[in-house]
Amino acid sequence: MSDLSLIQYGLIALIFIWSGFVRSGLGFGGAVLSLPFLLLVKDDPLVFLPIIAVHLLVFSSLTIWMNNRRSPDKKDSKSSQKLTGFGPDVVAKAPEGTVDWPYLWRMLRIMLVPKLIGVFGLVTLPANVLSAIIFVIVAIYAMSYIINRPFRSNSKTVDVALLMAGGYISGTSLIGAPLIIAVAAQHVAREKLRDTLFGLWFILVLIKLAAFIWVGLDLQLIHHVWLLPCAAIGHVIGLRFHERIVKAETPVFFRLLGVVLLVVSSAGMVSVLL
Repeated sequence: MSDLSLIQYGLIALIFIWSGFVRSGLGFGGAVLSLPFLLLVKDDPLVFLPIIAVHLLVFSSLTIWMNNRRSPDKKDSKSSQKLTGFGPDVVAKAPEGTVDWPYLWRMLRIMLVPKLIGVFGLVTLPANVLSAIIFVIVAIYAMSYIINRPFRSNSKTVDVALLMAGGYISGTSLIGAPLIIAVAAQHVAREKLRDTLFGLWFILVLIKLAAFIWVGLDLQLIHHVWLLPCAAIGHVIGLRFHERIVKAETPVFFRLLGVVLLVVSSAGMVSVLL
């Protein structure tokens, strides 16, 4: 990113403010709703994915910690009981908070292998091929928003298929959230959905960052100095938006968002082909 112009830096800053807003407001979409815009500024996913991954780690863990710190369940007398050890079995017995840990671990067991396969594809595919894949996936998501027919699951078999596909896409580009949410939204209480997804994203992104470090990919650490505050501004605005969206359906917002994404992904596909 050292060879970009001031205008490009300004656009990237605005996009990361948008990314932070979407992530904290919806609980997903920090990548899928910002990566297409970033690729129009610089067509190289491997430049932006490490930055998005670190932002997700920081803000997802911060949000979960803050929400559970003030959770009423923490005042329960049972919360004073000590739990020893670690892992999903121990977490499942912990005092109830804002994360549905048992279902999170269930999803993770299904998604882990496809996730690792997707990460392998990410570090081996050429940048232009990966960009094309991202734009196509985003266009599909955009159409589902426009026609108000988001992905839905109605059986255990479909649940597993969507989670595996979401895990693979998340491994290649961090934009598998809509498929995963199609399953999680039907099994996790609405008030716990965002933080449960944050917990899942945290674990999945750790795997991806480990792969980045293993192959020696530049994590763009110097650019976190100015992009983290940009994402933080959007994050704070998104927290207020989330309180409203939990109480009301917003099909008009998603339809408009779908139109914008479709236009952006179409423009991106044209640029890749040319």
